[in-house]
Amino acid sequence: MSRDRVVAAFDFDGTITTSDSLRDFVHYTVGSPRLIYGAICAAPWMAGMLIDTCDRGTAKAHFLAATIGAMTRRKLEDAAQQYVAQRLPKLIRPEMAARVQEHKRRGHQLVLVSASPALYLKGWATAAGFDAVLATELEFHDDRFSGHLASPNCWGPEKVRRLQQWFRGDQPRVLYAYGDSQGDREMLALADHAWLRGHGEMPPIDA
Repeated sequence: MSRDRVVAAFDFDGTITTSDSLRDFVHYTVGSPRLIYGAICAAPWMAGMLIDTCDRGTAKAHFLAATIGAMTRRKLEDAAQQYVAQRLPKLIRPEMAARVQEHKRRGHQLVLVSASPALYLKGWATAAGFDAVLATELEFHDDRFSGHLASPNCWGPEKVRRLQQWFRGDQPRVLYAYGDSQGDREMLALADHAWLRGHGEMPPIDA
């Protein structure tokens, strides 16, 4: 990669979308009763997450295990493909889609950095012109979802670790970063130009 490259790193949920895509994907895939059941089953870990006695990745794994657990890889991939084609476009903020395309028009590299599953994000990101997706991976055993995560939950410091791994020691000349929550602050601190939703206008694209 050239040291003259410019990179734009985007969080997904709440930044590019209007709402949380993981809950929406689960609801789309298994319906309301199973979603509610999963939320009840995962409630102790979700509560622990709020009082800092349980990490987000563990809580997420328990929620997913109770909702889409034991589904085959094929069924989940089919559901992800349908979700990206039929439902996910309704959650995309038009102004953020335009921002992504402006970076792309200028020849910048685009990277999606999200705690949501790469299972469905990769399909959307590829169609949108992203160069890479750094997201949470699901674990499969014997071609079925095991109910566990195959990678650390891509949130907070993990976003920076994954970005640095992707840079492979060759830092971009300019890094733009876009986020909306506490989980994006470390990534935003790494950037030359950072934007946190709700804290002013997006920076001009100068590079």
